[in-house]
Amino acid sequence: MSVLPYLVAGWLFLVGCYGLVTSGNLIHAVGSLAVCQSATYVLLLSIGYRRGGTAPVHSDIAPGSRPLVDPVVQALTLTDVVVGATVTALLLALVVQVSKRHGTVDPDELRELRG
Repeated sequence: MSVLPYLVAGWLFLVGCYGLVTSGNLIHAVGSLAVCQSATYVLLLSIGYRRGGTAPVHSDIAPGSRPLVDPVVQALTLTDVVVGATVTALLLALVVQVSKRHGTVDPDELRELRG
């Protein structure tokens, strides 16, 4: 198994974290969080990958004749995509409300939100 997908997942996560840390805009921060989330997609898919694997439909093959991919990892990845889209939509809706109430999406200009 190749180490490349794990390196890609780590690189995506670091790029997303760097974007979060250096973000001067709430919309950019939400996009950077989505990039961090995409690292989990790559990681989950690389864990479930089997070279030469087929779908786990057992009606046409003899048991143990060829490798099968893990359907649980694929289901987790699909769930991760749905949750990521929902969280992104919620955060963007919150950014729109912050923009309406305070007139800016710059986190440094939102001084009245600090305790």
